[in-house]
Amino acid sequence: MTQTRERVAQSVAGRQALFSRPATVASCVGFVLIGALQALYGPAVPALREEFGLSPSSAGLGLSLHFTGGVAGVLAFNAIHSRISNRALLAASYALMAAGGAGFAFAPDWPLALAAAFLGGLGFGGIDYGLNQLFAVGFGDRSTAMLNVLNAQFGIGAVLGPALIAGVGYVYAFGACAVLSGALILCTGGIRSEAPVTSEDKPAADDGGGGGGLLSRVLIGFLALYILNVAVEAGVGGWEPTHLETVGFSATVAASATSVYWLMMTVGRFLVVPITLRYSPERILTVCAAGMTACLLLALIPGAAPWAYAGVGLFIAPVFPTGLSWLNRGLPQAKRAGAWVIAASMIGGVAAPPLLGVGIEASGIHAVPWLLTVLSGASLLATVWLIRLTRKPAA
Repeated sequence: MTQTRERVAQSVAGRQALFSRPATVASCVGFVLIGALQALYGPAVPALREEFGLSPSSAGLGLSLHFTGGVAGVLAFNAIHSRISNRALLAASYALMAAGGAGFAFAPDWPLALAAAFLGGLGFGGIDYGLNQLFAVGFGDRSTAMLNVLNAQFGIGAVLGPALIAGVGYVYAFGACAVLSGALILCTGGIRSEAPVTSEDKPAADDGGGGGGLLSRVLIGFLALYILNVAVEAGVGGWEPTHLETVGFSATVAASATSVYWLMMTVGRFLVVPITLRYSPERILTVCAAGMTACLLLALIPGAAPWAYAGVGLFIAPVFPTGLSWLNRGLPQAKRAGAWVIAASMIGGVAAPPLLGVGIEASGIHAVPWLLTVLSGASLLATVWLIRLTRKPAA
C-alpha cells in the first residue's frame, strides 16, 4: 500500500514538472536567441547591400522572408504538435534555425540567402509558438509569471543582436546563432509531455452544448486584442522617432527615447512577475490597456512625449505573455487558439507601421499619438469585452 502511494505521488510529481530546471534555463536562452536573430536583419542591411549589390528594398526582403517563415512555422508546428512530442517540436525548430542561420551567413547569392531566411523563420516560429504554449501550461499557477520571464528574454536578445553585428559582422553573427541553435537541441531532454494541474483548470467557456458561438467570439476577441496591441507596439517603435523630431527633439534624443521604449518593454515583463502571482491576467491586462491609453494621450504634450512613450513600453510589456495565460484558461481549444494569436501578432507587426503611415499621410505627423490612442482605446474595449465573454457560461 505504501509503495502504491509512493508511485502515485511520483506520477503526480512527474506531471507537475513539464520543464526540468536546466530545460527552463535553456528555454530562456532560446528566447534570447530568437530575439537576437530577429534583430540581426536590420543592422545587416548595409553589409548585405555591399556583398550582393542590393537596393534598399531588396535588402529588406531578408526580414520579410524571416517573418513569413515565422508565421508559416507557427501554423505548421501547431498542426503537427498533437502528433509529435514537445521535445521533437522544439528540437526540429532549433534545427531549422541552425540551418537557416548557417545558410544566411554563408549563402553564395541573394536568392539562397532569402531561402535560408525563410528556413530560419520556420524554426523561429516553431520556438515562438512551442515555448509560449508550453510555458502557458507548464508551470501550474506560476505559468503567467514564467511567460513574462520567458518573453523578457526576447527583449534582451533584441538588444544584444545589433551589438553582435557591430562587433563581428553579419557572417559571424548569423553563424553564432546557428551554432547556439544546434547546441540548444541537446537541451530539450528535460521537457516532458504532460502539463501540470493548476488551481484554475476549469475554463470559463465550455465546449459542450451550444458554446460554439461563444468560443468563436472569444477567439475573435483575443485575435483583436493581439492585433491591436501589436499595432500599438510596432507603431510606437516605428513612428516615435519621427514624431519626436517633428515636435522639436534632436535626432539623437529621438533615437535614444526609442531605445528606452524598447528597454521598458523588457523591464516591464520582469516587474510584472510578482504581480501575476497576486492578480488575475484579465485584471492585469485591463490596467495595462488603460495605462497605455493614458500615456499615449500624454504624448500629445510635446515636452512629455519621450516619457509618455517610455510609459507605453512599460504598460504594453506584459500584454503578450499574460494574454496567452488568460487565453489558455478562458478557451478550451487553447493550443490551437494560441497558434492563431501568435501568428496574428506576427502579421500585425509587419502590417501595422505601413498602415499607420497611410493615416499619418492623411493627417500629419502630429497625429501619431491620436492614431495610436485610438488603437489602444480599442484594445481596452476588447479587453473589457473579453472579460464579459469569459465570465459568461456557455449556453
